[in-house]
Amino acid sequence: MSIKSLAAIVVLNFALSIAPLSAQLATPNAMGVSIGHVHVNARDLEAQQRFWPQLGGTLVHNEKIQMVQFPGMFINLRTQAPTGGTVGSVVNHIGFHVKDLSYWVPKWEAAGLKVEAGANPKQKFLTAPDDIRVEIIEDSTIATPVAMHHIHMYVPDPLATQAWYIKNFGGTAGKRGQYDTVNVPGTELTLAKSATPQEPTKGRSIDHIGFEIKNLDQFVKNLEANGIHTDAPIRTSGNAPKLRLAYIVDPWGTNIELTEGLTPAPAPQAAAKAGFEVGIPGVLVQ
Repeated sequence: MSIKSLAAIVVLNFALSIAPLSAQLATPNAMGVSIGHVHVNARDLEAQQRFWPQLGGTLVHNEKIQMVQFPGMFINLRTQAPTGGTVGSVVNHIGFHVKDLSYWVPKWEAAGLKVEAGANPKQKFLTAPDDIRVEIIEDSTIATPVAMHHIHMYVPDPLATQAWYIKNFGGTAGKRGQYDTVNVPGTELTLAKSATPQEPTKGRSIDHIGFEIKNLDQFVKNLEANGIHTDAPIRTSGNAPKLRLAYIVDPWGTNIELTEGLTPAPAPQAAAKAGFEVGIPGVLVQ
């Protein structure tokens, strides 16, 4: 085997080793559903792009769609002034697990982020730009430094909401502390009982949540058979030509995007870039 061939193998193996497994969404459930993204309306896009990497996210994009990648899901960013923050809307906040709070908290404080204490030492709260409330819970068992954990919804009847997401998205019922939950691959929908009506999410800083769907056409047909209609026929995104989408709204005002093809394609230059950074000493791999 030539030195050049051996060098190419080293580079390829390195490129594969650095390709983030977190770029993959969770394996879908029997109905073809996994969490895809949470969509943020940003008054200042750059402020959002500074905040989320401080939680361990990575800035990526799918064509023109600006995204922040976390293990198993994305935060999608759009420049649009929100009508309000998350508190007061159906989606009150989103939550992440971190492996070690003692690692993260000093970094957040050094960056000037306000860290609020939670109900116990393993729980903290942050506020992202545009008044997005973010819960942080320590879980030393997770495989990555940070991971998506939950979307916390405030609804009048948690059990009715649970039943709706189980029927239409194939979620599984659960319980976490006082809260009823629905588990779909990649996240938990945490359902809190609200005595007062909450505002719909559309237009707020978290405008909608998104589920990635395997076989979107059949999934929409199943929804229609259950009396749930999309805002318009399935269409191709004007910002990412390989992304197909449609929207629905749940009975409590949560705007939901249904996507197929959300994950960005791997950057074609990644392996080539790696070739100039590592390899056999004295061998230039091109």
